[in-house]
Amino acid sequence: MKQKIVVLTGAGISAESGIKTFRDAGGLWEGHDVMSVASPQGWQKDMALVLDFYNQRRAQLKEVEPNAGHKALVELEATYDVIVVTQNVDDLHERAGSSNIIHLHGELTKVRSTVDEDLVQYCDGDINVGDLCEKGSQLRPHIVWFGEMVPMLEKAVEVTSQADIIIIIGTSMQVYPAASLVGYSLAGAQIFYVDPRPTINFELSISKNLTVIEENATTGVRKVVDELLAK
Repeated sequence: MKQKIVVLTGAGISAESGIKTFRDAGGLWEGHDVMSVASPQGWQKDMALVLDFYNQRRAQLKEVEPNAGHKALVELEATYDVIVVTQNVDDLHERAGSSNIIHLHGELTKVRSTVDEDLVQYCDGDINVGDLCEKGSQLRPHIVWFGEMVPMLEKAVEVTSQADIIIIIGTSMQVYPAASLVGYSLAGAQIFYVDPRPTINFELSISKNLTVIEENATTGVRKVVDELLAK
């Protein structure tokens, strides 16, 4: 029976493919205050602005490719039962070839109904004011905004609690609820933390089996994958 690996990824792994991160932009996304483009209040105030913002993000996504960090993770699937739990809304893990992915914060390549959150559809281009779902309601980005519930959190907790090995990549471990996931892991789970500026939160500080690799994803993940495959 294969050992279970849960990979927790954050903005750092996508940044190496050229996707700008909120943290690196000084609290602004393309000149916008985060709450104006990533909150229910911002949506109600200016739908056109919010839709345009995500249209631009979707267009940018077509210009970038998965990096060596994304691709190295796929190699683990030959030997381990691997689930990627990502805070990122891009599709770089999918395009790299990972087959089991949980998106905590939604997906940029999807939109959904504003009256039925289960009405989700793939989106390759722009969405504008007046574009409606099959129930006649405005479509919105399939993104978990600030102040909204994280629907995939329960599933993420479930898989993390069963993990034999956890690999954390490119996240500050400061954004909750994602940062709390490690606290649900098995007591003896082996944890690898790959980040050039690692932050050891409480959940990590009590781990008895933690390896910290202070490197970017493209080099650090390779080291972790090689070590695990060598076993």
